[in-house]
Amino acid sequence: MNIIYDLFGDIFYQFIDPRKRIFICYLLASLLIAFLWLFFNRKLSVKKSIIKIFNPHIFFSKSSKSDYKIFFINQVIMFLISPMLITQLTIATFLFYYFHSISWLNAGMFLGTQVFIVAIIFTTVNFILDDFSKYIVHRLMHKWHILWALHKVHHSATTLTPMTVFRTHPLEGVLFSLRSAITQAITISSFVFLFGNSVDLVTVLGANIFVFLFNIFGSNLRHSHIGIRYWKWLEYILISPAQHQIHHSISREHHDKNFGSAFAIWDWIFGSFHHSEDTDNLTLGIEKNPSNFTHNLSNLYLKPFLEIYKIIIKKSFKLKNYFQKKNM
Repeated sequence: MNIIYDLFGDIFYQFIDPRKRIFICYLLASLLIAFLWLFFNRKLSVKKSIIKIFNPHIFFSKSSKSDYKIFFINQVIMFLISPMLITQLTIATFLFYYFHSISWLNAGMFLGTQVFIVAIIFTTVNFILDDFSKYIVHRLMHKWHILWALHKVHHSATTLTPMTVFRTHPLEGVLFSLRSAITQAITISSFVFLFGNSVDLVTVLGANIFVFLFNIFGSNLRHSHIGIRYWKWLEYILISPAQHQIHHSISREHHDKNFGSAFAIWDWIFGSFHHSEDTDNLTLGIEKNPSNFTHNLSNLYLKPFLEIYKIIIKKSFKLKNYFQKKNM
């Protein structure tokens, strides 16, 4: 009984924890931003703006219904397996002691630095490094066939809502959990080693101030049908909602574009940048005519395993042929 109580507590906590993407205040802020965009920029009336935001064809589509189910199922899965995953503290402890073995590094090299300066630098580096690691892993998800077999679950969405961010295969969820643990551990261990125990985050409601600002200014609109576009110069720095919606487009010119989470600068530097466009007529998903099984839960959870199996068999066959020819 306690396990069930803890599980539902974890699920409910997603909506009241400011460190979570779907914190209720972030969702409400996104609704307000969407309304202001439609009313002032698109010149829609109050009524039409509200109708567009709460379009039932979006929120009650087959795709969105699958998102809601996957959110719940994945929360159960992660609740059960998370105690078995390697933790941030484990990695950070290992790295902290490893730094002591590096001859040109000394523990507490910057111990005298003022606390508020350490906090500002740590908070900034923490956010930037975390965002960059998201870009790298996301790009690999598209480039490596085995990872793409998993990531296709997310891209199979044919409508976008804030809950689509949870439309991931559990194995992808594990990979991103490890990414987060490793990235945070690197930042924490290196700063504690160099600056001592005075390291702390600059926070708002317990969340990294940059995470708070990213979320309060409409991060949830990236997975939505409201195609908010930024000024062109700003889209070189920050990913607009419309830029991420383009990332979900099936159009060939949009393939492998805009991998960034908060910053667009990584896409700009590494050649995957694409400016926003009008998203009203975008076709989303991974194929032009999705099958009836596209949003089927058994298909979304089991098909990736079959695809990975086929990829491994194919690669093994090629390797076998290569070594046979080499030994002839």
